Amino acid sequence: MEFSGEQHLHKELTERIIGLAMLVHRTLGPGLNEDCYENSLCVEMAENRIDFSQQARHPVHKNHVVGCLVPELIVEGTAIVENKVVDQIADAHVAQVLTYLAVTGLQVGLILNYKHPSLQIRRVARTLAA
Repeated sequence: MEFSGEQHLHKELTERIIGLAMLVHRTLGPGLNEDCYENSLCVEMAENRIDFSQQARHPVHKNHVVGCLVPELIVEGTAIVENKVVDQIADAHVAQVLTYLAVTGLQVGLILNYKHPSLQIRRVARTLAA
């Protein structure tokens, strides 16, 4: 999958994830619940020897630990993946992933929407201040 010649962080990894997500979508079809897609993507990643953690808890700090966030998937300690079954990927979904990136210290995330006949993909990147 090409990104129109642009350079993207962790491009090779995100392309592999997207390819597996497309396989999951073709196999299962649109409109199931998010857990079906998340678990199926985990099976595909395991079969392809891609390291991931599922539903890992990350503490949220405000002078003290005030709670935890739980990204659906962190792939190879590098990318966050959030699976959705929604009408459209909304600004709120992007904001959620940006927050997850900030808390985990990671720089790239994918939002995958399985609701429609074609998989919708949104790549989210957090730039680090110099």
